[in-house]
Amino acid sequence: MRLRYPYTLRPLFFSSKLSTMTPQTLFDSSPFSTLKNIPFCQRQRFLPHRPFFTVFCSKPTSRNPSSPLRTNGFHAVSHASIPRPVQLENPEAKRAELQFNILRKRLEAVGMETGICEPGQYNHLICPECQGGEGSEKSLSLYIAPDGGSAAWVCFRGKCGWKGSTQAFAGSRSAASIVTPVNKKREITEEELQLEPLCDELLAYFSERLISKETLERNAVKQRKYADQIVIAFTYRRNGSLISCKYRDVNKVFWQEANTEKIFYGLDDIVGQNDIIIVEGEMDKLAMEEAGFLNCVSVPDGAPASVSSKDLPPQEQDKKYQYLWNSKDELKKATRVILATDGDPPGHALAEELARRIGKEKCWRVRWPKKGRLDNCKDANEVLMYLGPDALKEVIENAELYPIRGLFNFRDYFDEIDAYYHRTLGYDIGISTGWNNLNDFYNVVPGELTIVTGVPNSGKSEWIDALLCNLNELAGWKFALCSMENKVREHARKLLEKHLKKPFFNERYGEKVDRMSVEDFERGKLWLSDTFSLIRCEDDSLPNIRWVLDLAKAAVLRHGVRGLVIDPYNELDHQRPPNQTETEYVSQMLTFIKRFAQHHGCHVWFVAHPRQLHNWVGDPPNLYDISGSAHFINKCDNGIVIHRNRDPEAGPMDQVQVCVRKVRNKVAGTIGEAMLLYNRVTGEYTPTDNKRPTDRRK
Repeated sequence: MRLRYPYTLRPLFFSSKLSTMTPQTLFDSSPFSTLKNIPFCQRQRFLPHRPFFTVFCSKPTSRNPSSPLRTNGFHAVSHASIPRPVQLENPEAKRAELQFNILRKRLEAVGMETGICEPGQYNHLICPECQGGEGSEKSLSLYIAPDGGSAAWVCFRGKCGWKGSTQAFAGSRSAASIVTPVNKKREITEEELQLEPLCDELLAYFSERLISKETLERNAVKQRKYADQIVIAFTYRRNGSLISCKYRDVNKVFWQEANTEKIFYGLDDIVGQNDIIIVEGEMDKLAMEEAGFLNCVSVPDGAPASVSSKDLPPQEQDKKYQYLWNSKDELKKATRVILATDGDPPGHALAEELARRIGKEKCWRVRWPKKGRLDNCKDANEVLMYLGPDALKEVIENAELYPIRGLFNFRDYFDEIDAYYHRTLGYDIGISTGWNNLNDFYNVVPGELTIVTGVPNSGKSEWIDALLCNLNELAGWKFALCSMENKVREHARKLLEKHLKKPFFNERYGEKVDRMSVEDFERGKLWLSDTFSLIRCEDDSLPNIRWVLDLAKAAVLRHGVRGLVIDPYNELDHQRPPNQTETEYVSQMLTFIKRFAQHHGCHVWFVAHPRQLHNWVGDPPNLYDISGSAHFINKCDNGIVIHRNRDPEAGPMDQVQVCVRKVRNKVAGTIGEAMLLYNRVTGEYTPTDNKRPTDRRK
């Protein structure tokens, strides 16, 4: 019978929810073996009663945490005549109830919702492994033994096929009578399948997709008749022998021969090849051949919806990707595997799953070009149809290394490096501190860590507050303050005085200078609210560094904070494991802080006190004098010592020495010292003309 054209083929023998299954799949495993002798067109009325078979669970139940599923179950009475459980008044009934409850917990552990499942029946559920595909079909058949002591299941979706069994108690034999052996792999022939050469209409169909007759013949693409319908038959071969066959109608409904071995489509074409191309569909494999690439294969089962979050299963349990294991020799010999899967999310997920198994170090990936002004081509066949074979060849020749997490090339950062060179990133060489004589030595760079130290009452916190006010005025930065030694009202007073350049009070330190007016005060309160976020622990417990950084991250994302102050180190909770030294703890803590700074582009100032200086003679301490560990100087980007003059004979008592002891980034500064004068009334710092480089050996 001649195929009608254009093609109005319908699925051959199943509804859209069973499009991946064939009658052969069902009847080969059916206990009703006499159905094989019934003409095919008469078998369809048997299809609603899907048979069941099982093997041992393909993955350990203990490694599959239970997960909530949609309401997904209904049950159908089995064809077998099975008596219902007896009443629960007797011991046997109570034992059956107990083991059934245990069995249900085991089933729930692998994701099945068993709320309405009953013993002695076939229960139809949504498969927790494949979620029933796009149609959320109830493709999982679960049989529970009449005594509730064992269960076995199988998913009838062709793209899944998950099967397994479990028992309430170890060693139970109650399910032995219902377990049927798994069918062996079928051997098929073209004569058995009644495959034929392609008719003129199907040749025209492929021609519209720029697939030539020569390519079709070389790949043994055939057709098969079902009643008044004709479908395309893609023959899967190994060493020239027919292993499996996949069918497609022109409405893109696919199905395969049941119980055949899973192999790549075009497997013989990659034997002995150094370079291998893997695509997602048979049409794409044929398109690659039109572009001159014979070393190409297609996966047999399409793409998963998403990348699995689980560890790779052992080879014998990796059912969906058995075609990879069945081709491991060919893949092992290849030096480069180009993953040319579809450009949609499932295609990306397939590429990731393939790369996980093949080894990302030998994988490459392609980027599909645009087919118009906006849309990209989805796959190889679209590139061939819209742009031609030369464009498809160029795509493969320009394949790039498959990304490996944590392994990069400078090419991946060229945009950022270009912006750095042209100084378009913003604050490329740091922000001015607001004090001209200090800018030669220290500038504030986003994403760096500055350690600030000094003897008690040297003005470390006051200097940082003044620096923050300058940065807000010059660049509009906002800040998060974790200042455990300051009361909120005291800290607000200090910041307002520096910002408004007027004293908060006029008693004592005010020296009869007019205090800030009510209008100034109200305007200053708005500035405080807009500029600063406070990180404070409201109870008696001490905050740890992770708690501080988590809140700082929220401030960065919510309020656009660009700077974080942690003042001081000794006010944090520093509990550590008994086997961890303080040096190891400080190193780990500073690593956390630096990663936070770099990831969020946030400059961190960390105040750390020096250890007790019994023999201190008045000179500025060294960064190595910080209490706790030498890692404070080893791991910081910048190290600054704030020192106030305490000797009237050495100079003014309001003179503050800013000693820049370490600068990792030479673009931002260098080692040196600058003098600032402290205004006790307003808390401001003003530069003096005194600045000098420092011996780098200090």
